[in-house]
Amino acid sequence: MKRPTILLNPGPVTLTERVRQALVREDICHREPEFVALLADVRARLARVYAAADEGYEAVIVSGSGTCAVEAMLSSFAPGDGKTLVVANGVYGERMATMLTVAGKEPVLVRAEWLDEMNLREVERVLEGDASISHVALVHNETTSGRLNDLAPFGALCKRLGRALLIDAVSSFGAEELSFADWNVAAVAATANKCLHGAPGISFVLARRDELETGASRAGSLYLDLFRYHAQQVTGSSPFTSAVHVLAALDEALIELEEAGGVEQRRARYQTLAERVRTSLDELGIPTLIDRGSLSSMISSFRLPDGCTYAELHDALRERGFVIYAGQGALSDSMFRIANMGDITDGDVDRLIAAFRELLGR
Repeated sequence: MKRPTILLNPGPVTLTERVRQALVREDICHREPEFVALLADVRARLARVYAAADEGYEAVIVSGSGTCAVEAMLSSFAPGDGKTLVVANGVYGERMATMLTVAGKEPVLVRAEWLDEMNLREVERVLEGDASISHVALVHNETTSGRLNDLAPFGALCKRLGRALLIDAVSSFGAEELSFADWNVAAVAATANKCLHGAPGISFVLARRDELETGASRAGSLYLDLFRYHAQQVTGSSPFTSAVHVLAALDEALIELEEAGGVEQRRARYQTLAERVRTSLDELGIPTLIDRGSLSSMISSFRLPDGCTYAELHDALRERGFVIYAGQGALSDSMFRIANMGDITDGDVDRLIAAFRELLGR
């Protein structure tokens, strides 16, 4: 059977046949008992992805991209009468600061260069000097560079100083480690169509149950108010029309994740695929953009080969059945990215490496 075009961009992913078939199930109304059962199943499975979150956190589901989930998290939990510290070392950290500004909330931005680690020392200095900062927002896996940010010291700092941590885990949820208790996590935003291997159109926020049940929403938006969603979803309803078929696909993808051994096994599989690609391209004279030990398991960033533009490389690989991804901003002319999520086989990687060898005349 001919393989489909293999998506090596950081989401959406190449779907398994099981998940693809879930998208063409019988149509159901989002006010009927069948949807109530589906919604409850997905919410329960999302909370179980990380065992440490199952007791004290609940999944709130929204129809939209991962950006929608992040903005809903900030809209609902970041204070309007205080400040939120945003720690950034890439596009998506800086985007959170923009989201807060657009919502009329005050961000305090601690920025590092896009190829550098987040600035822990400056974050500590700012938090210790400003008691009006109640929340800290940061990105777990910054796909701008492919860096998996080390959240442990930031989480420990938040716990020690009593600041709530808001995590953009859009491209790490389901594959990388998240320590809910040790990091003083208030909420985590993620999406269906990355490490969970679902289809685009559904995202979610895993938030503290006690906050959702007894806290007050700070949302200045109707659609992005997670407290509104939660109040109805606990009864099996939803305030707005849901992406029903995409939710069914996510349910199937979560079942696949459980059958495959959960987060640890998915991370191990990603690491195996990523290391094969990284090692093979390095042998061809294509090094990673940052230190290999700093890259996440699901994405690798590479320097463009000499004399080759991204457009030329992209188009040549597309002809051979693969879609890679460009760099962003000032990095767009010097790098490309390869993700290894979704239905990617060892044979697909063999073909990819062979394609690079052919293109480089090796």
